Amino acid sequence: MKELVILRHAKSNNKYLVDDIDRPLSTTGIERIKKISKKMLIFFKNSDIILSSPANRALHTAQLMMRELNYNYDKLIVDRKLYTFYASDLIDYVHGLDNKWSKVILVGHNPAFTELVNHFSRKKIIHLRTAGLAKITFDSNDWKSLLQGEMVLGQKTIINDY
Repeated sequence: MKELVILRHAKSNNKYLVDDIDRPLSTTGIERIKKISKKMLIFFKNSDIILSSPANRALHTAQLMMRELNYNYDKLIVDRKLYTFYASDLIDYVHGLDNKWSKVILVGHNPAFTELVNHFSRKKIIHLRTAGLAKITFDSNDWKSLLQGEMVLGQKTIINDY
């Protein structure tokens, strides 16, 4: 069985005139991810690896979640391939994950993350909000062969059943 936790970065601060990749989290985003991390511990528990986009807002989100849960930072890998806004890139990424990992947390960006959830889940969402998360459980033991799994949302998100 494989589990994929999809965590969108927390709310960023648009006040700074910096490149997109360098945009920091807002104070509201920092507080929200701290709260979500503790409240949704079951989503993060027993993860094998945390893979994060190198964007400041995503990496900071991952680090805050890990710090709140006292996770070892050895579990964190920063991967430039996760700095994408295209679901097709992420679908290929998930299919290429190492089978030694059973539970993987991805930290990254919309709209790709909303589309990724919709691709791998039988239920569909309209929008994965900032600091929003979804856990998808698959019957398969092979990342390469994943089709669709059962999704549980970690926050209020509008679901369409189609």
